[in-house]
Amino acid sequence: MYFTDRGIEELETRRGEEEVTLAWLADRMRAFVDNNPEFETATERFATFLARDDDDIED
Repeated sequence: MYFTDRGIEELETRRGEEEVTLAWLADRMRAFVDNNPEFETATERFATFLARDDDDIED
């Protein structure tokens, strides 16, 4: 288990039953970067990863 899995598990535990839109997610990601500009590159890469089709993702 990676250290980051803890946050993913917390997200799933706290909000796993909720349904969200991609617009909501994008808004939350923008707010995160506004509050944590040092994570802008990682957040941008994650957003790009989510935006691409599964066929576009290289292992």
